[in-house]
Amino acid sequence: MKPLLRLATVLLAALPFTADGLSAAFGKTTSNGIWIDDRLDDLPGMEMGPFVRVDPTTILTVDQAQSALVSRDEGKTWEKHAVFAEPDKCAIRPERALLRTSAGTIILAFMNERAKANWNWRTEISDSPGAQLPTCAVRSLDGGKTWQDLQELHKEWTGAIRNMVQTKSGRVVFTSMMLLHNPGRHSVVTYSSEDDGKTWKRSNILDLGGIGHHGGVTEATVEPLCDGRVWMLLRTNWKVFWEAFSDTDGVYWRTIRPSSIDASSAPGQLARLASGRLVLVWNRYFPEGKNEFPLSGGDNQWSEVPVSNHRLELSIMFSSDDGQTWTKPAVVARAEKGWIAYPYLFESRPGELWITTMQGGLRVKLREKDFVGE
Repeated sequence: MKPLLRLATVLLAALPFTADGLSAAFGKTTSNGIWIDDRLDDLPGMEMGPFVRVDPTTILTVDQAQSALVSRDEGKTWEKHAVFAEPDKCAIRPERALLRTSAGTIILAFMNERAKANWNWRTEISDSPGAQLPTCAVRSLDGGKTWQDLQELHKEWTGAIRNMVQTKSGRVVFTSMMLLHNPGRHSVVTYSSEDDGKTWKRSNILDLGGIGHHGGVTEATVEPLCDGRVWMLLRTNWKVFWEAFSDTDGVYWRTIRPSSIDASSAPGQLARLASGRLVLVWNRYFPEGKNEFPLSGGDNQWSEVPVSNHRLELSIMFSSDDGQTWTKPAVVARAEKGWIAYPYLFESRPGELWITTMQGGLRVKLREKDFVGE
């Protein structure tokens, strides 16, 4: 073997391979130590999403307390505006949803940390009777400077709120949850509004059974489809996302079944891009190139069945036919330990996506064309 070829062979043998060959070798590391695909760019110091664009030069998010944050320099600096007139009564948990409607109204759906009460999981009954963490909504008519129409939509324990969309008819829909009892388990509901968040209607409850403080169905993401239906992907403990469809703009959900998308017990984020494609960011059931991962649960406390909580990798894929087919999943971020999960997606401008995560502190951007072409 020639010396240069021998040297190249030795170097390649020392590189970390994945199922896609050299993807791990040709990545890079973020400012907080996360491996990312070489096609991504780090956004050090960026706030966590969700984000909305108020106007061509202004972006808005909220912090994990009581403020709306407004940036006029693409997230480099932020100014604060109070969301609540009575801050001793309301605080925003990090699992929340934001939307700017076609009419310009900004709507925030959140769980009220100040009203959290009675969480006391009892192993002998696999339940937490009387637990409360309310789902609330509030809106702004002036780009986040002032807020009004604060409403508590239900008092029951809300595990998470994941995203909010507007359908072609103008109806606003966001996903929420509700802890059920005897035994304790989670269910998913949506709220919808025909008047830009002034009033809300709750959907039927999606309860697929289960037992445990992470049992049942949880943390759903929704997106309108081109045929007029709304599509929902629900986190489960059953190796795949389950999917639900609404032909009433998210008012009721009738078709509920397993999807073909493998997923760990962690939420995904689904979004429609300016190109018309759908994009999904999520944690797969197993790490890339493997067919096993340590399981949790199966004890009727975490869950009734053993489940993968794999969150070491965050993956992305795209669909040009409303989720009928997808590009090959690509791992965009990886950690040796800890979690990279609970992603928020934001298309900051056509074809440029920001991904931020609640768990792991990922702050990156990527270009759609680098994954799917022009």
